[in-house]
Amino acid sequence: TWKWVVGPMFLYLCERLVRFWRSQQKVVITKVVIHPFKTIELQMMKKGFKMEVGQYIFVKCPAVSRLEWHPFTLTSAPEEDYFSIHVRIVGDWTEGLFNACGCDKQEFQEAWKLPKIAVDGPFGTASEDVFSYETVMLVGAGIGVTPFASVLKSVWYKYCHDATNLKLKKIYFYWLCRDTHAFEWFADLLQSLEAQMQERNNAEFLSYNIYLTGWDESQATHFAVHHEEEKDVITGLKQKTLYGRPNWENEFKTIAGQHPGSRIGVFLCGPEGLADTLNKQSISNSEADPRGVHFIFNKENF
Repeated sequence: TWKWVVGPMFLYLCERLVRFWRSQQKVVITKVVIHPFKTIELQMMKKGFKMEVGQYIFVKCPAVSRLEWHPFTLTSAPEEDYFSIHVRIVGDWTEGLFNACGCDKQEFQEAWKLPKIAVDGPFGTASEDVFSYETVMLVGAGIGVTPFASVLKSVWYKYCHDATNLKLKKIYFYWLCRDTHAFEWFADLLQSLEAQMQERNNAEFLSYNIYLTGWDESQATHFAVHHEEEKDVITGLKQKTLYGRPNWENEFKTIAGQHPGSRIGVFLCGPEGLADTLNKQSISNSEADPRGVHFIFNKENF
């Protein structure tokens, strides 16, 4: 038995030593941004840190807990000179981090007063393959929208730097959430991308749809009254917010008709039930002919 156990145990111990060494490296918090609805953004720097789009890290704050590690998706792009995470205050540990960073105080917080942070990672996800396709569907549900902040930022940097060599030509982005207020920082990112792409006369590069799945009659009435305004009253975007859930069969058929003979990457960060739906649609809308349209499904579950 020991011959079968000693090999895996040795590899496990090596991995734990590497992760321990990596977590001991110095991390500097360069900026703390307070977003609406108790969401904070931590911008950090670490020597030798290299990331790809959509990856995640484990974070420990000894001032809050000396043992707890929590995973957070990176919301910065590899092209930026820092890496960042967005933390929504929803529990004891996040509340402690919020207070440790001085976000509960009105006065300006000096950088040397910020708490020490340990970072382990980054770790890979399916979203890294987004640049392998000419056409992609990005589907984020609730907090699952965070990996696509990194993706959309990186796409924009690559597009501005060298659009001719960028393989990715079209993005269909779907954001499903019960309440956009919790993710206003992401709506701000979409507003920035929307404005910049219009300046470059390439507004068709990114098509996005925002679906509010948790809505009541008063919200629907408010939506009907303001539907004719130039910008959406909820997000401030030109694309109007939709209510309910997408008809995925229609969405897949429409995209398949617009991109015949293409390999289309479908990327999801969301619950298992939605993953099953998108996987079935990807299979049923892919053609048997190798020269036809094919949907390649990739998922991250939470």
